[in-house]
Amino acid sequence: MAKNRKVTSKPAASKASKTLTTKSTGKASKSAAGSAMSQRKAPAKQTSKPAASAASKTLRDGRTSKTSKSAAGSALSQTPKRKGKK
Repeated sequence: MAKNRKVTSKPAASKASKTLTTKSTGKASKSAAGSAMSQRKAPAKQTSKPAASAASKTLRDGRTSKTSKSAAGSALSQTPKRKGKK
């Protein structure tokens, strides 16, 4: 797969940090936020399949806060690029 050189922006990293420190945040949201945080200044790192799945779940959940969804979106945008349908 092709490399994706995106990194997490400062505002998204701040939201990911808030997501990680909030006690009521669910497992999937924290997984996505952790992935986003780990990619703050690391263009070589990419979101793993389990973390991408957690980010997707976070975005689809209606109970999730905007802060958590922002962090999840950042993590999801940093997944490896697909070359096309097989």
